Amino acid sequence: MKNVEMSIPDMQSTHCQTRVKAVVNGFEDVKVERLEAGKLTVSIGRDEIEEELVSAIARSGYKVMPERSVNTSGCSTGCCG
Repeated sequence: MKNVEMSIPDMQSTHCQTRVKAVVNGFEDVKVERLEAGKLTVSIGRDEIEEELVSAIARSGYKVMPERSVNTSGCSTGCCG
């Protein structure tokens, strides 16, 4: 699994975060790791799911910024990347 961090600037309120989380939860092999105003970090089991997830979030009304960072390390602090 790899962690993917996405910038979603319009996802500020709890309501918006709940909507995006519902989209993510509709995907198999994807797990929400961190959800906060404007940012989403997920664990993805298969690489091809990433673009499908971005498209689904966009269809739900949120722009996903292209600057996404990917951490394939098993180290959650990022020190091992």
